[in-house]
Amino acid sequence: MNQRIPVYVHAVDPISEAGLQAALRPRPEVSLVSNEEVDEHTVVIEAADALTEDTMRTLRSLSRRGCRRIILVIGALDEAGLLSVVEVGVCAVVRRSEATAGRLAQLIVSTAAGEGTLPPDLLGRLLQQVGRLQRQVLSPMDMHLTGLSNREVEVLRLVADGFDTREIAQKLCYSERTVKNVLHDITSRFQLKNRSQAVAYALREGLI
Repeated sequence: MNQRIPVYVHAVDPISEAGLQAALRPRPEVSLVSNEEVDEHTVVIEAADALTEDTMRTLRSLSRRGCRRIILVIGALDEAGLLSVVEVGVCAVVRRSEATAGRLAQLIVSTAAGEGTLPPDLLGRLLQQVGRLQRQVLSPMDMHLTGLSNREVEVLRLVADGFDTREIAQKLCYSERTVKNVLHDITSRFQLKNRSQAVAYALREGLI
């Protein structure tokens, strides 16, 4: 039998919390843990009727503790709330009316594996918001959602292809100083040691 997944359950009211724990306790893939045992490997289930400031405060606290495997069980969630919870580490959302023990167990397994899950309508809203963000905010600033500008992407791709600073400057019609400054900005922003590490990071994260 595979190792059980550590799961911490928290709800805004004790009855909901006890109900979720009772539903999950018999599941063979789940091992319920206490708040004190929560770490970066724990799948956290946060349950609430609506996204209140108290719920956001709890999610931020979990994020500061390194939790990035958070399932939000919620009654209603608008577009602004959706972006807010994604920013603090929520990677799966399920409506309370659909949060059966079986469905939660599926989400726990997929979340532990690093997958994200949203109801189809919420996923559509999120994609629309991301599109608007790119068009209205990032594109006018020559930026991508990756955090890199078009120029930075061009420079990193050429570094990855084996070109040195002088060759990159010639190909892009930049000065060598500009190329060096671009690479310095990238390594500083992502806390990397050198251009080789910058390329490795960009490739690993799918930035180029």
